[in-house]
Amino acid sequence: MPTRKSPRKGSLQFWPRKRAEKFLPSVNWDAINLSDSKKILKGFICYKAGMTSLSVKDLTPNSMTKDKKIAIPVTILECPPIKILSARFYKNGRVATEVLAESLDKEIKRKIKIPKKSKKYEGTKKEDYDDLRIIAYSVVKKTGIKKTPDITELGLNGSYEEKLNFVKENLGKEISVLNNFEKGELVDLRGLTKGKGLQGPVKRFGLNLKAHKSEKGVRRPGSLGPWHPARVTFRVPMAGQMGLFTRIVYNNKIVDLGKEEKKFTNLKNYGNVNSEYIIVKGSVQGPSKRQLILTHALRETKKQKKKVYNFIETR
Repeated sequence: MPTRKSPRKGSLQFWPRKRAEKFLPSVNWDAINLSDSKKILKGFICYKAGMTSLSVKDLTPNSMTKDKKIAIPVTILECPPIKILSARFYKNGRVATEVLAESLDKEIKRKIKIPKKSKKYEGTKKEDYDDLRIIAYSVVKKTGIKKTPDITELGLNGSYEEKLNFVKENLGKEISVLNNFEKGELVDLRGLTKGKGLQGPVKRFGLNLKAHKSEKGVRRPGSLGPWHPARVTFRVPMAGQMGLFTRIVYNNKIVDLGKEEKKFTNLKNYGNVNSEYIIVKGSVQGPSKRQLILTHALRETKKQKKKVYNFIETR
């Protein structure tokens, strides 16, 4: 009988395999380009409510189930409104200055220290900066899952003047997700996976179990490496942290979106959806109540873009 061999699994593209430092990851906003000039915000903060299945009518061209009623798995995302905390002015790819909004909610004042004096928008000149982004926070108390808002940087679309006008017009106002995303659009979701704690190499890297009479353990690698170099390299699959990693799910199709009271109630480990929601096809990383960054698609695929579903009912 030949020796059983199994090469190590687990991509070295994701390294190091440790817990992420923050729940909302950083995004390369310059890489996301929008053709629609009416959409200013490139991203939004949302929360995973849970999964269900929808009955939809498939209107995809050349599909085997065209004009038929089918069931598809979907994820419900609750998207409470966001507010502008501050505006960041960039010069040569670096933050040159930051202007804080004057009126802020008491929940955000408890989370961060607010300086007594801050700069004003009137003193900023166009020639001094070449880009503008906003620091936004979610009005999460409208969801009912918690009170402390989540804060992240969001990119803006358009020219420098359009970005500055958007910031000035929306200071102190609630910004809705319905004004920036539409039905049938492809979106990306960035966030953290479920945390699973310390796990062994079999679960973490997909090793095959050794023969039951093997020495020094069945659920471990057969060798930790050669004699020289006289150390264990990082490529050897070993026990460690699993989960709570930053991941991106590309090209999720928006099946439906809106704001209807009591449409989704008593969701497991979540409760009721009280504010605006977005329904995307397929699964999304993380458990219920996980905060995510919803962005416009970085690179659309023809296969996902041509799919058309007409929402019928929730199963």
